[in-house]
Amino acid sequence: MAQSASELQNRELRDTIKVLNGTIEDLRKLLKESAEREEALKQQIEYFTKKLFGTSSEKRTHESDGQLSFFDEVEQEADPGIPEPEYLDVPGASPKTRRARSQKADMIRGIRIKEVIEPLSAEEKICSVCGTEMKPGGTKYLYDELIYEPAKVYILRHMAETVYCPRCKTDSEKNNIVSASPSRKALIPHSWASPSTVAHMMYEKYANAVPLYRQEKDWLQYGVPLTRAVMANWIKRCSEDYFTPMYEFFHRRLLKRRFLMADETRIQVLKEPGREPETDSFMWLFRSGEDDGPPLILYGYTETRARFNAEVFLKGFEGYLMTDGYQGYNNLPGIRRTNCWAHVRRYFVDAIPKGKELDYSQPAVQGVLFCDKLFWYERYARDHHFTAKQRYEYRLEKVPPVLEAFWAWLDNQCPTKGSRMEKAVNYVQNRRPYLATYLEDGRCSFSNNLSENAIRPFTVGRKNWLFSDTPKGAAASATVYTMVEMAKAHDLNIHKYLEYLLENRPTSAMTDEQLEQFAPWNEIVKAVCGNNQDKNLEMQY
Repeated sequence: MAQSASELQNRELRDTIKVLNGTIEDLRKLLKESAEREEALKQQIEYFTKKLFGTSSEKRTHESDGQLSFFDEVEQEADPGIPEPEYLDVPGASPKTRRARSQKADMIRGIRIKEVIEPLSAEEKICSVCGTEMKPGGTKYLYDELIYEPAKVYILRHMAETVYCPRCKTDSEKNNIVSASPSRKALIPHSWASPSTVAHMMYEKYANAVPLYRQEKDWLQYGVPLTRAVMANWIKRCSEDYFTPMYEFFHRRLLKRRFLMADETRIQVLKEPGREPETDSFMWLFRSGEDDGPPLILYGYTETRARFNAEVFLKGFEGYLMTDGYQGYNNLPGIRRTNCWAHVRRYFVDAIPKGKELDYSQPAVQGVLFCDKLFWYERYARDHHFTAKQRYEYRLEKVPPVLEAFWAWLDNQCPTKGSRMEKAVNYVQNRRPYLATYLEDGRCSFSNNLSENAIRPFTVGRKNWLFSDTPKGAAASATVYTMVEMAKAHDLNIHKYLEYLLENRPTSAMTDEQLEQFAPWNEIVKAVCGNNQDKNLEMQY
């Protein structure tokens, strides 16, 4: 049956409306996607602004101490209301005061005390009552001063005692002259280098992040024309000759442990064969985990971040390895990998929109709360000094329900494409198989914070010296950084430990039993190089 003109017109209008509705819906989708992209870009700008200008703290609080400026640090830190510290056990003080000061005296244990007595005039020694000459009655405490004496440098010239026979002297054929042999060889032949001087250069560069060109200026202040090239040669030579045997000994000891941690960061080395100067190389850090053995911390330089570098360094190790999210550690032979929860939390913190830190409807905030619950369990176990077995049992009791809820929540997330939240979700999903591994043993670490703390001195120093010149120089730096971090981990005086090694000069011909005599956990080393020494030991040293 033929349709009327009005019916055809109505049909056409309905089709037009349908098309328009589809167009409107497409436009709405485009507007929504555009708004999501705009929000993602806004979050990116806020994130990079925070990284560039804001504090690096991940604490969720609106209160901040602010960032201290180098120039107005004195003005910001000064507080006239803070009392001066009273460290010393002062004679004549009340018992209560003496006990408090005696406890504070431990803070400066080992520092030499020099007394100076303020004299009385001849008139003051005459009794004002009867005119009799007064007799000594001891001393009375006045006040203390902390005195700083600038460094002193001098040349220690080694001379050999020489003797001759006066009877044989007249006979040229029998003439006999004897000279003393050196008790030990020079640290570096034909140079001024001494253990104390080289240790000072290493300490300034690798512990205090003072580059050699600044040290060069300091030496000129003492009248010593030491160039940075000479200092670099001394450091490199001593590192290769005397520190490398200890480094290899530490490496062997590290591979025998069952719980390790690792991290890596970029370094620029200018003169690598076949590579552009701007190409990134890498400094690795491997350290022992949270077991009962002495801490072991080793740096290692490589040209690339390729997986085989970690595989070569860890060859022979079997056990658990705590790392960040770098996938180059996956499936290393003989290694059970665990992933860091601090990195997971960090990704969610970075995804929180500005000003929404306390908005619990925000998915990123919810992710942080899941992580905080797991961190609370770890903190509780640490604060109550749980053994490895107790920590293992406590984790199995408390953690699985939280993880189960976290995985279910994560699977239901549909973040905006390209947003920080999407990156956080993908980061966790890609590392999901390794985030529960720490439940398998109470000695497994929950986070990689120890490794990050150990590699931080290198990243701070890198801001000052910027790059290494050659691969050998970068390798020497890795070796010296290892000795510095080993001293810090065992609460030794860094300068004294470096000097101790250079004085005793370990060699590759020594056995592990002999090299252990120079390890920072050795009792003799701790007695000589410890930060809390007896005053007599300090004065004798």
